[in-house]
Amino acid sequence: MTVDKTAIRDAATVIVVRDPKTNPRILMGQRGSKAAFMPNKFVFPGGAVDVEDYDVALTDPMSDLCRSRLRDDMRPETPDSAVDALAVAAIRELWEETGLVLGKSGNWATTPAADWTDYAQTGHVPTAAGMQFVFRAITPPGRPRRFDARFFLIDADYLKGDLDDFSRASEELSHLQWVGLKEARSFDLPFITEVVLAEIEGQLPDLSAPQSVPFFKNDDEAGWFKRLHGRAPTSADLGG
Repeated sequence: MTVDKTAIRDAATVIVVRDPKTNPRILMGQRGSKAAFMPNKFVFPGGAVDVEDYDVALTDPMSDLCRSRLRDDMRPETPDSAVDALAVAAIRELWEETGLVLGKSGNWATTPAADWTDYAQTGHVPTAAGMQFVFRAITPPGRPRRFDARFFLIDADYLKGDLDDFSRASEELSHLQWVGLKEARSFDLPFITEVVLAEIEGQLPDLSAPQSVPFFKNDDEAGWFKRLHGRAPTSADLGG
């Protein structure tokens, strides 16, 4: 099967904040020089939603407010089940790229997919408790990869284990580190990461859901901001 590289893929990014009230730092790493998407840039952990992510159950979902905002202005080709799959993908990408676990102690009810085997062996099941949907952006046309990325904010206190142990991380991100908000501005960042950082800095130390979610929406003609306030699911969303 030929993959259409110009198609927009759903993606999830997780912004982990450590010590938000006293000394706020965020978890970042550097993409490789040969990466097809944003080479050499410092980014938050994240990536595209995999097909298997739709089959992974969350022990705790996100809040109804966050879920309704994820549904707001969803692309027609994106199923409503992506609401949970996006949170699942964020948890998986955090694990794969940093080796840190966002989950709660428990056993899997079914055999996990290959991408989730190592995570399951830690004795945890994925939970979206504490995750807040805070930003959305679609990659501009003309890029080698296009993503509809949802950014999730979470307090590092929800993570399990040693927050400074990246020994189980993949090689996708190097120079993993906890970065002060002011210090991060001196790094080589994607434009949208700078925008997200400004939003987060303005919200701290509060890590609750924002009043509305900024959406940087790029199409074939222009890029523009709107705000996602949320909507209730329709009968079509629920399979009615």
